[in-house]
Amino acid sequence: MLDRFTWYKQSSYRWRGDDLVMYIDPWQITGDPEPADVIFLTHAHYDHYSPDDLGRLSKEGTQFVAPHDIAAELTGDVQAVMPGDTVEAGGIKAQAVPAYNTVEERLKSHPKSSNWVGYILELGGVSYYFSGDTDHLPELESVSARVAFVCVGNEVFTMGPQEAADLVKAINPELAVPNHYAFECGTTSDAEAFKEAAAPVRVEIMTPEHDFDLG
Repeated sequence: MLDRFTWYKQSSYRWRGDDLVMYIDPWQITGDPEPADVIFLTHAHYDHYSPDDLGRLSKEGTQFVAPHDIAAELTGDVQAVMPGDTVEAGGIKAQAVPAYNTVEERLKSHPKSSNWVGYILELGGVSYYFSGDTDHLPELESVSARVAFVCVGNEVFTMGPQEAADLVKAINPELAVPNHYAFECGTTSDAEAFKEAAAPVRVEIMTPEHDFDLG
């Protein structure tokens, strides 16, 4: 279920379908990248919304799905979304879900009022949840997806390993994948801690294209 994905760093991925290339939160994309048919963006922080990378990946006809504050800055084929919206882009069915902080010391990082999002995407007949940057929210426990990509970044800006593990156990996907660690915050040990805490949910730790910054 992960063979079509490339993880670049943080929460930045490419998915290559048979006749479609999708990116989510592209940041510091390496090499000579394939142009994007569809790009999904979760929120406006620099490590998720990179105009430079969007410029490199865009082609005529690239479709964008993004929260309203980012959508207002983009041109071309752009769909603005809020939590709860359902859209289709490039044949990909997508549901925007909430992504915000509730823990006191993190409230200013991802405020609920920003209406930033995660996504549930249907890719190649499989449902994938991408958390964006969030805490464990009660409304996320109803997410239904076979694979869950979740932030585990050491509790500085997002869920830490235990909180993320509690969320995936509530969602109960077939597979969980940690991200948002060992670059801007956290260390590689966060992924291992998440894997242990998430049992019995199966966890796969991917290898990024970039070298980890923080161990």
